[in-house]
Amino acid sequence: MPPYEVDGSEARSRRGLVLSSAWVLASILLMVLPVPVQQGISAALRGTLLAPFLWTQESLNRTRIRAVEIEALQARFDSTVALLAAQSTLGAENAHLRALLELRERAGPAFVSASAIRPGTRGSESMFLLDVGSEDGVAVNDPVVAAEGLVGLIREVGPRNSLALDWTHPDFAVSTMTLDAETFGIVEARGGTFREEDRLILSGIPFYTTLEPGEVLVTSGQGAVYPRGIRVGTILSLAETEAGWRRGYWVTPAVRVGSVTHVLVITGEEGRPVSELTHLWAEPEPEPEPEPEVEPELEPELEPGSGGTP
Repeated sequence: MPPYEVDGSEARSRRGLVLSSAWVLASILLMVLPVPVQQGISAALRGTLLAPFLWTQESLNRTRIRAVEIEALQARFDSTVALLAAQSTLGAENAHLRALLELRERAGPAFVSASAIRPGTRGSESMFLLDVGSEDGVAVNDPVVAAEGLVGLIREVGPRNSLALDWTHPDFAVSTMTLDAETFGIVEARGGTFREEDRLILSGIPFYTTLEPGEVLVTSGQGAVYPRGIRVGTILSLAETEAGWRRGYWVTPAVRVGSVTHVLVITGEEGRPVSELTHLWAEPEPEPEPEPEVEPELEPELEPGSGGTP
């Protein structure tokens, strides 16, 4: 015979009914109480039972407000960084254009201004397009320069545009010399693993000739392509020696071709080639310092009776 069990469902329903009735009576009682009493009860509940819930809600609201403020500050910061980056790029471009204009004014009509555009296609990394052509007096093998020095050479010419190679091209080579015209050699391109590692090397230097880092190299004018005096770069360090007969030196290029946007093409004047450009990239002579003014010494006054003339 199964044990006798008391059915608790009726008791639970009776308990729920009692609790519901109690809450209804409490609600009615609170509604009929005076307003000051209702306010006091609500304040007591907020300070005791509801305090954790109110604090949690306040924390959530504060966190939400901070998130919105952080997003606004991040947007302002990003806008400021973008503006500063654009201004720095514009400042560098303006400085480059100003130097190019100064060079153009000193050079005269033998130079043609042009904008350089990189094709961006595979296999054309060392080439760039110019918006000038044969109608502007540009011809094949005309040198291309910037304010800092030699950029490259015109390879193909059309009526209104032309194609040029820069010093990173494997076919680039130029005869150079030091500023004192005592040492001559050939500067060629040496490609690196990355485009940023491309550099120049000076070869053909006699073994007994030593070049110091920082010495400036300019075009020697030998041959019928590059005029004499265009800045090519500066000596960086010793690169190699050839069986005790020759030396090679790494050369820091005068122009970083990746940032070039405007150039000058040397076209010659009235059909005559330019042969001498040393004055355009010559280092300015330092101004002599003014001699300090020497104040004349004043003779001391002699007092009467001291043995001198009164």
